[in-house]
Amino acid sequence: MIHYKFNNPNPTFPPNNIKTKKMTTLAFLSKAKTLKPNSNSNFFTLLRCMSNVPENTVYGGPKNQNPNQRVTLTHLRQKHLQAQPITVVTAYDYPSAVHLDSAGIDVCLVGDSASMVVHGHDTTLPISLDEMLVHCRAVARGAQRPLLVGDLPFGTYESSTSQAVDTAVRVLKEGGMDAIKLEGGSPSRISAAKAIVEAGIAVMGHVGLTPQAISVLGGFRPQGKNVASAVKVVETAMALQEAGCFSVVLECVPPPVAAAATSALRIPTIGIGAGPFCSGQVLVYHDLLGMLQHPHHAKVTPKFCKQFACVGDVINKALLEYREEVTNGSFPGPVHSPYKIGGSDVKDFLNELQKLGLEKAASAAAEAAEKTSKAESPGGGSPASD
Repeated sequence: MIHYKFNNPNPTFPPNNIKTKKMTTLAFLSKAKTLKPNSNSNFFTLLRCMSNVPENTVYGGPKNQNPNQRVTLTHLRQKHLQAQPITVVTAYDYPSAVHLDSAGIDVCLVGDSASMVVHGHDTTLPISLDEMLVHCRAVARGAQRPLLVGDLPFGTYESSTSQAVDTAVRVLKEGGMDAIKLEGGSPSRISAAKAIVEAGIAVMGHVGLTPQAISVLGGFRPQGKNVASAVKVVETAMALQEAGCFSVVLECVPPPVAAAATSALRIPTIGIGAGPFCSGQVLVYHDLLGMLQHPHHAKVTPKFCKQFACVGDVINKALLEYREEVTNGSFPGPVHSPYKIGGSDVKDFLNELQKLGLEKAASAAAEAAEKTSKAESPGGGSPASD
């Protein structure tokens, strides 16, 4: 509903005929001219009275759609047309999303790989939609710039196109995502992708090694290593494009196969273990940071992943130091004990404890006050040194 703010005694306003509408527009422009040159806010307030001039965009949604502040599909298309590589990283929680945001990553994928690297499962199959939605919401709160894409977990879109659409809707409405990703290129998956796109939801496809299909593939096995398999990868990617997908992930395929698919498509390809000839690359957050060093993670870390840091080693070192300092009593020291109670208040506090018959508690408090005072005085040591 558009609210007209001009003085008009006619209760049938807004106008309902062309002549009156023209007069209203002239009155608006006349009033706009009377504004002072620096009255931008007043001018734009008046400008909003005209229905063909939106405030920001026709529908901005809950997030800023300015491509300079938030990555959109239009931004990705422009990068693709200009042959600029697209960066994609997975994230599963608020802290990792904040890091991706700060680094200027283009796309944040809330992947079902959370099943393995966060929940400790051996495959991506066990994670549920409700669990995925928790991860999605956390990431949405932390990532303000990247395009947010949420995986549809196994068992939530295979039964029918209506199930697929319902799940995709939940990922956007409840998870705060901008788009969804689904795996595979069977006729039913192509139909699901098309139905989701027709429902107004952007879809990223995924071909090659599709982890949700390991029972059919016989494990986490690379694809496209023979002629038939290579042709299937390209044809499946093209079918997903025709279904309306805005991008396709190519996982664990030989570089020539990825290059062929990238050349055959009009949409960007995102490679993971697919060589350097894709439109962009994606890696799992924990993998590229070298975050986890324990045996479970070692057995699921893929060969193609480059560790750009050894964050896991830093974490382990910090935890060992923390344990040591707590054990020997050097933490927390005066610097990390910032909350004080005045000397007179300490005495009154001790008296009150004694009145309550808490002699032992009063002695403990008095001893702590003395040690704290000594530690804070020049040349004083830590309380543990006494």
